Amino acid sequence: MSKAPSTKIDKVANHLIAKKKITSWEAIIRFRATRLADIIFNLRQEGWHINTEMVKKNQTRYAVYRLLSYPDKPKF
Repeated sequence: MSKAPSTKIDKVANHLIAKKKITSWEAIIRFRATRLADIIFNLRQEGWHINTEMVKKNQTRYAVYRLLSYPDKPKF
């Protein structure tokens, strides 16, 4: 991804490439993205392989999305 990220999908995609994982809270804080599940769905539709791990901590459940692989030439 050579261009600067302009959409929330671009920002989340770049974050996944760099950090390999993201949570909804991280997406909200970093990118003001409140619909991370939808962004992950769209990335998966484009061929990204992303694992969802449900974590329970202090009686709170949340998803951790982990990047497994992505297309050679991602659209985002």
